This record gives sequence, C-alpha cells and structure tokens, in this order.
Amino acid sequence: MSPEDQIVNLLSRWLARHVGNDDLARALDEIGRDRLAPEHAEAVEELRTELERAGASSRGSLEVAVRETLEVLAFG
Repeated sequence: MSPEDQIVNLLSRWLARHVGNDDLARALDEIGRDRLAPEHAEAVEELRTELERAGASSRGSLEVAVRETLEVLAFG
C-alpha cells in the first residue's frame, strides 16, 4: 500500500472516530513524508502542525484540516 493510501485510510479512520489525535500523530510520523509527492508532504506537514496545536482532546478545528488533507491526497 502506498504511503498516500495509508494516510487516506488513517484519516478516514480518524473521521470515523476509530483513531484518536495522539494515534493519528504517531501514525503520520511512522509513515513519514519522504516518499510523498511534495504537495502531499506539505499537506501532511500542515496537518501535523494542526495536531500539535490541538492537543489530545480537540477534534473540531482538526476536522477541517483532516478533510483538506484528504482532498489533496485524493485529488492532488
């Protein structure tokens, strides 16, 4: 599975509340950004920054960032 597909799967699971913020951040770090296209890596990095700002409990502000990242990964 490509890194993009792994991230799309992960973000979908987060939206369905099967993955928490901490798990999302950890998994994004494990997948890494080195094999992503530049625009995909940038979107994931922006999401990672939003995750750091939000902390472990906030979801509201993150939902927009997650959906934007999904859009970039899916539609480029």
